[in-house]
Amino acid sequence: MVAMGISQIQPDHMGAPAAKYAHAVKVDGAQSMVFTSGVVPTMPDGTVPPSLEGQTRVVWANLLEILRASQMGVTNIVSITTYVVARDTLTPDLASVMAVRDEVMADHRAASTLVTVPALARAEWLIEISLIAAS
Repeated sequence: MVAMGISQIQPDHMGAPAAKYAHAVKVDGAQSMVFTSGVVPTMPDGTVPPSLEGQTRVVWANLLEILRASQMGVTNIVSITTYVVARDTLTPDLASVMAVRDEVMADHRAASTLVTVPALARAEWLIEISLIAAS
């Protein structure tokens, strides 16, 4: 059996990533992969925090629960796609979203895409994140 390896891809003729993420991630020898749907900021009691930071923390808590249920953790994340509703406060909003992501991810780097959208499926949702993890 081949041991799984996750490595960042940083081509020599490409600029560095714009933030704390990898341009690409290569996974060799994976036995399990998890692909999440877009995870939304709904808490177990059905409520949604009013602030974007609060919603971002709930989404990441939900993602970490999915990883735990899959016997995985942050270091198994290979790709993240984040959707943020574009509001008048977009610059500080994106800074807040990336700060929470960086806090959760610590020193681990995954491929990451952040997309602004006019709206999500429910009006109160300001963020949705999907990820891919491998072990």
